[in-house]
Amino acid sequence: MATRIRLKRMGAKKAPFYRIVVADSRSPRDGRFIEEIGYYNPTREPAELNVKIDRARHWLSTGAQPSQTVKTLLNSAGVYGEEA
Repeated sequence: MATRIRLKRMGAKKAPFYRIVVADSRSPRDGRFIEEIGYYNPTREPAELNVKIDRARHWLSTGAQPSQTVKTLLNSAGVYGEEA
């Protein structure tokens, strides 16, 4: 099973926030997922980002591929930094 780390859109119309989830690559964007590893709220000032770094590193080590946006968010959260 090919897994992806991607964003799941939540919230009201014109006021989105996103959950960072690990899902099967064949699942729809807002459909079934395996695990929620964080959230991202771009409407707050400054943007709010919360990631479970240990779970993100676990999924990346097992071969999960992040989407381009999630890769940028994980990089800013320090997931690709020094191993703890």
